[in-house]
Amino acid sequence: MVFSSLLFLFSFLPLFLLIYFAAPKKGKNLVLLVFSLIFYAWGEPIYVFLMLFNSLVDYFAGLTIEKYWEKRLVKKAALLVSLLVNLSMLGFFKYFDFFLGSLNNWFGMDLELLGIALPIGISFYTFQTMSYTIDRYRGRIQSQKNLITFGAYVASFPQLIAGPIVTYAEVDKEMESRRIDFTGFCDGVERFTEGLGKKVLLANNLGIIWKEARETPVSELSWFLAWLGILAFAFQIYFDFSGYSDMAIGLGRMMGFHFPENFNYPYMAKSATEFWRRWHITLGRWFREYVYIPFGGNRKGRLRTIRNLLIVWFLTGLWHGAGWNFILWGLFFGILIILEKEFLGKRLERLPAFLAHAYLILAVLISWVFFEIPDIGEAFSYLKAMFGWGGKGAADRLAFYLLLQNGLLFVLAGIFSTPIVRKLKERLPEPVRYVFYTAVLLLSTAYLVDATFNPFLYFRF
Repeated sequence: MVFSSLLFLFSFLPLFLLIYFAAPKKGKNLVLLVFSLIFYAWGEPIYVFLMLFNSLVDYFAGLTIEKYWEKRLVKKAALLVSLLVNLSMLGFFKYFDFFLGSLNNWFGMDLELLGIALPIGISFYTFQTMSYTIDRYRGRIQSQKNLITFGAYVASFPQLIAGPIVTYAEVDKEMESRRIDFTGFCDGVERFTEGLGKKVLLANNLGIIWKEARETPVSELSWFLAWLGILAFAFQIYFDFSGYSDMAIGLGRMMGFHFPENFNYPYMAKSATEFWRRWHITLGRWFREYVYIPFGGNRKGRLRTIRNLLIVWFLTGLWHGAGWNFILWGLFFGILIILEKEFLGKRLERLPAFLAHAYLILAVLISWVFFEIPDIGEAFSYLKAMFGWGGKGAADRLAFYLLLQNGLLFVLAGIFSTPIVRKLKERLPEPVRYVFYTAVLLLSTAYLVDATFNPFLYFRF
């Protein structure tokens, strides 16, 4: 079953918060664990046991590493068991059918696909639990001896499904003791409401525009509609994913946690390198900390650095989905970043800011075509239409209709993807802010009641 509506979250939250705040300090992790399992089981009643199994493996791996700290072979074996179990589960459920399908296509085979449903959030919680055992092996953290506390960390429902990816080191102290106060709760409510508004009021409506462009046959796709559609998707995926991250950070703040930021206005970047310092920050940090640096980073010469970057970006693409389009998307960014490190970056720095920014936006819009269109041939056909080859011409009635109907939506999307609103919010009197957040909450709720399908895009990954 897929999380098809945010309405469940709205019905789930009040009871959770009531019991959570009423529980004694030592009981809050138990409440968080129980409700998180209920939340996950509502969407994945069977796969909750998979998450529990992974959690138990990593919990005991951490204890084993601590107990046999002086015995290098034993603690390394514990780490390898943890990594093997986590990567095997992720590989089987997410990539096995992709592997079989690739064999069928390459060698004309007829292997039957298993048709296994992807456990929601497996890419996120697998990376979290692996970071725990790796950091424990490195001696950066102490083993968590309380199984309930460790389970609450892994299953914590605010960021369980689509991040941000929270390493144990970031919440170690708060898992044991966290401060819950009225100011923090109010800050959390504001942040949650911001994320809800991004998702429901902006992302969902922008998705309708992209759907119109996507469903138009490429031969009927005008230059203008192609650009309008991919621009709508660029805004949609940003507000959808950053909206979820805001909701997760806000919910965590209500409970006394300080989850890491996951977005920092990425469309304000002026290079691909800077874009990935601002987009899905926790994923980029994870690959840098647990893949790029262990492989040698940039410490072993130019060729090794290029190799390490290609490995990271191959894996980044593959992490996002079991498809060659995702791998191509990841390598596209990897090659851009390598070029920027080699020579392009210095030239971008000398350009006027608006030209460097235009370069980044063009690169990102092209990348989203590969990201969102699974068939690579179709993706290239869409790109050809964007650049005036093989489409229907410069513009058509549908493109003008969508622009006229959604012009204000695009303007708002552009404004809210910059720091302007944040700076304005900081200067607003509190009563005005309360009115604004109340309006966003009411409008979002009204949209949710009227709609029946509100999945987050990153639930697929």
